[in-house]
Amino acid sequence: MPSFDVVSEFDAHEASNAIDQANREVTNRFDFKGTGSKYTLEAEIVSLTSQTDFQLKQMLDILRQKLAKRGIDVGCLKEEEVEISGSEARQKVIMRKGLDTPLARDLVKKIKSSKIKVQSAIQGEKLRISGKKRDDLQAVIALLKDTDVELPLQYENFRD
Repeated sequence: MPSFDVVSEFDAHEASNAIDQANREVTNRFDFKGTGSKYTLEAEIVSLTSQTDFQLKQMLDILRQKLAKRGIDVGCLKEEEVEISGSEARQKVIMRKGLDTPLARDLVKKIKSSKIKVQSAIQGEKLRISGKKRDDLQAVIALLKDTDVELPLQYENFRD
């Protein structure tokens, strides 16, 4: 029975490379000289540190550019509030990975309401779709691409 998985992932190695490139650019740029601006990556949380809120916005733009060049969809980024304390401004950006349960349930509801003859099962942080016909599976992929989801979705492990 043909099946495929719906996931939301990014390449962690490419993300760390993009953050290294962004750090290099910030240290070399003239408008950031002497500000102590930097990016730090811990697990899937990127911490931006600078002197002002304006510089943090510029750093966020640089980060988005570097991630996009490395093939990581910037839709996986979730920006936290800016924390300003004394002469330092900080912001955390969470790189989201995996489908959480409420989002997976919403996707299952959309698939079931479309009346396409497939079965869907939530398996941890991914969604397994299986059906008798390959055309039905391709119709589900087209349906999911048209839906407005806050995370970027990838379709992998397609088996006949």
